[in-house]
Amino acid sequence: RGRGLARALCREVLSFARERGFGAVVLSTSMVQVAAQRLYEGQGFRRVGASSPSLLGTILHFQIFHYRRDLGAR
Repeated sequence: RGRGLARALCREVLSFARERGFGAVVLSTSMVQVAAQRLYEGQGFRRVGASSPSLLGTILHFQIFHYRRDLGAR
């Protein structure tokens, strides 16, 4: 933690996808992974939705957040 590895890996994934012609990168993370949410949002991802993983998840109000980063010009 704190060494910038996650940010560097995220930038590498975005570069990899862009170089191969992908239009966007999508990912999901749980509502309790706040550090991951901050990382993704800091890298330009925007939350595009949320869902519950199961009936139990719905009862417990547990959500999975869905993110998207369009890969236009750098």
